[in-house]
Amino acid sequence: MCKFVLLSSLVFLTCSNLLFGQNIQRKNELLWEISGNGLKTKSYLYGSLHSNDKRLFRLADSVYVALNATKAVVLETDIFSLFDEWDTRKAEIRLLYDNQGKPYTANDEATETLYGNEDGMPQFLDAYFLQYCYNAKKKFFPLETVEEQLSLLTEIGLPDAKGMNLPVLDYMQEKVIEMYLLGDIEGLNKMMNVNLSVEGDTELYDELIVRRNERMTKGLDSLMRLNPLFCAVGAGHLAGDQGIINLLRKKGYKLRKVMAVYSEGTIPAKEEVRSFKNYSYFNDQVGLVAVFPGKPKELKIYDGHPYLIYRELGQGNTFSIEIVPVDGTLTLEEQAAIYIASPDASPYSLSIQDDGTEYYEGISDTYPEGPHWVRLIQNDEYLLILKAFGGNKFMNSNRPNLFFSRVWFDQ
Repeated sequence: MCKFVLLSSLVFLTCSNLLFGQNIQRKNELLWEISGNGLKTKSYLYGSLHSNDKRLFRLADSVYVALNATKAVVLETDIFSLFDEWDTRKAEIRLLYDNQGKPYTANDEATETLYGNEDGMPQFLDAYFLQYCYNAKKKFFPLETVEEQLSLLTEIGLPDAKGMNLPVLDYMQEKVIEMYLLGDIEGLNKMMNVNLSVEGDTELYDELIVRRNERMTKGLDSLMRLNPLFCAVGAGHLAGDQGIINLLRKKGYKLRKVMAVYSEGTIPAKEEVRSFKNYSYFNDQVGLVAVFPGKPKELKIYDGHPYLIYRELGQGNTFSIEIVPVDGTLTLEEQAAIYIASPDASPYSLSIQDDGTEYYEGISDTYPEGPHWVRLIQNDEYLLILKAFGGNKFMNSNRPNLFFSRVWFDQ
């Protein structure tokens, strides 16, 4: 972003009270500006919360300005790398069928996930920042590898639930969320210390917080010299003598708290950040165009077939595309019999897209997905197996069909 655009955003923030009302949280300490120590461009450190609670997503104007201004996003780890093996839903979905074969869930309550439930945002907060990063074509850097985090959980005897930062799951408690919304990082640090210490033994706190703070600070120190960053880590890592803020100051950096200002209207930086809602995927060899909510993970499975998968970890939704060479000995209907394991009460059916393309679609119930929507489309060379599934509310929504409608052959 050019200096003029950034300056314009900052001036807008300063003068916006002339245009509409503001709410200022002067004690909120979630966002910090980093400068000095030889940096040519400022970076930002933000305290995050590993939850998809909608209240967390009412970000201050300054957070949008910082996100929009920096060229790279830094998080604790690359959570998207687990798309192929990690379903965050806590309960299996059971479908019923009406007398016309239309499926519906036996339970209309929001499905619980490791990071909240379906009533929250699609991604939890850190994953939202990563989704934005890829959609906006910015650089991404993790401070820790997934393997390092999982290894740490194993070493200290905590269960491996693929849910990184397991102790932070306690943040789902209402009291902690309220503390976070106030930006009380000192209080969060103290709560982490208490929860991770047993009868005065701080070894668990030291391992999960203190030593990781040191490693993440070292990583930030290196990365900030190459790119202006927006770094989001758990808010419990920021405060205290051994917190990342103080550790960066000891290295010679200047850290300034950025005031949390919430405008009633929409500032340009907020509009810009929120405009990156989708990720367009292209495969020239296959002639495939697909629009995902964010950047999918690309894999090779089953005889080397290309496979794309994207998960909304907060709500527990999954979107995938498997690309299979066409078997000329089989009709599309015969392939539907292979790939769509429909229950007798709701058989798959043939439909036609607006462009005249035929497709088969229906409910399938296989392991490990459980009940999921499937659509099959093909051209002369490739068959696309599209899948979409999630919790109770997702399976009763139009979102599977919306995803399917955004996948097509370009030739």
